[in-house]
Amino acid sequence: MMTPAEHDMRQEYVQLLETLGAEYPDLVVLDSDLAASTGTKKFGVRYPDRFFDCGIQEANMIGVAAGLSAMGMIPIAHTFAAFAGRRDTDQVFLSCAYAGLNVRIVGVDPGICAGKNGGTHMSLEDMGILRTLPNVVILDPSDAVSLGKLLRQSVETPGVYYIRINRKAKLRLYSDEDDIRIGRANQLLDGEDVTLIAEGSLCVPEALRAAQALLAQGVHARVLDMATIKPLDKDAVIRAARQTRAIVTIENHNVINGLGSAVAEVLAETGAVPFARIGVQDVFGQVGSVDGLMHLFGLDAGAIAAKALSLLQQ
Repeated sequence: MMTPAEHDMRQEYVQLLETLGAEYPDLVVLDSDLAASTGTKKFGVRYPDRFFDCGIQEANMIGVAAGLSAMGMIPIAHTFAAFAGRRDTDQVFLSCAYAGLNVRIVGVDPGICAGKNGGTHMSLEDMGILRTLPNVVILDPSDAVSLGKLLRQSVETPGVYYIRINRKAKLRLYSDEDDIRIGRANQLLDGEDVTLIAEGSLCVPEALRAAQALLAQGVHARVLDMATIKPLDKDAVIRAARQTRAIVTIENHNVINGLGSAVAEVLAETGAVPFARIGVQDVFGQVGSVDGLMHLFGLDAGAIAAKALSLLQQ
């Protein structure tokens, strides 16, 4: 199911931006002095009149994006995910969501993807912050295929979107023919014992690895890729609660107010099933390799499998 991609997510994303730029003459791209890191520099070369580097002024960039939207443009604004959540909140709230405008904010290197940039650049709170803002859609695609389909849908449907992108991800989970939609979970494996609900390019592949480890112990795991954090696919969660004996969420985020909290809210309102959240346990990020941080924070396949087994033994 998991195959190496010919290009990393950043390369395929920028190619898609260029394609969308040709299809939508009103599409504009904004960056915050990170065009080389995000890859958007390539869009700027092709469409110099529709590319705006706003400098290290992330909040101002969101205000500019809102103004462009008010003039009928389709803006996509880029910065590191750590800045998208912490620095831009007021502008996203007032200038974009409250004003009912049409803006996409792309947060690059979410969660521990910041790796050796350390705790200052780790966005372990961005989904939690933006999830509380009315009418903001939050997307965390797991590969370039799902990113492409979800981004295109966001361009086709006006609104305020926050999209997390791990620019260095290289695995491919989906084929071009797969039907992936905003607001709907994608079932990658079926099983009747435990459901693993994961998001993003780090945690979804790890959930699949955990499912294989569980299968070797006779445990059949269902794996859901919850690429849309908000609005959450509540029906998929309810089905999982009724059809399997336990649920584990796995997220590249603080365990508070992200995917796990969203799923817990559904479970609390609709019925009980053994449930656990795997995520960063309300601490600051650290410097390290992504693989090392996955192990440190208990996000790897071994930790997922162990948590699933512990729930099934309750």
